[in-house]
Amino acid sequence: MTDFSGTKALTFDLFGTILDLGGSLMPFIAESLEERGAEVSADSFWEQWRYRQRIEQYQDTMTMLGHSGYLETVRRALHYTLRRNGIDAADETLAAFMAAWEYLSPFPEVLSALGCLQADYRLVVLSNGDPGFLDTLVTERVNWDFDDVISVTGFGAFKPHPAVYRGAAGVLGLEVNECLMVSANSFDIMGARACGYRGAFVNRYKLPYEDTPYQPDVTVGDFTELAAALEKSESGS
Repeated sequence: MTDFSGTKALTFDLFGTILDLGGSLMPFIAESLEERGAEVSADSFWEQWRYRQRIEQYQDTMTMLGHSGYLETVRRALHYTLRRNGIDAADETLAAFMAAWEYLSPFPEVLSALGCLQADYRLVVLSNGDPGFLDTLVTERVNWDFDDVISVTGFGAFKPHPAVYRGAAGVLGLEVNECLMVSANSFDIMGARACGYRGAFVNRYKLPYEDTPYQPDVTVGDFTELAAALEKSESGS
């Protein structure tokens, strides 16, 4: 069993890990596509949109032209996905799809699991999101009082850039090996592990992990399993 006794802070990814992106956005996407008579399914459109957003984030970091922000990469990816599917990417269409991001909700088991974890760890959001947007989501949609909410904006690059993980540990006043990255995005775990973090991969959808030496310390199906795994480690059983 992995020993997490030296772990002091859990740093949580927000989008797709705490917040259920697909479950929250799919009804809005389906309605918007139907209104426009689009032939693409909501599932396919969302998969394309999400994939393209990651490309936008990687390009944003690699070109080093200035950090454009999370919502801007969402908008750029949406613009691309609309055009890919033959839908006019007019300003009003972009606004209609983007408005849905204000209504993201957490996965159902998240809050109870955070309640189990708060006595033993500092609970921190470490997200690619923009600071103002993060504050709104954490306060109004997650409704949990985290010990800290850290945006990558302060480090000028998106995860998995090493500056993010090292910088966040510095903000928290911790060594990197005292932090455990919790994410449903395998690239996030890989990046954190490469910087010396421990890693917990929340594999809700049973997806493959990267072919890399930087494997997660623990893989769980949801936050309930995460809390149980950490409790078991703490008890030494």
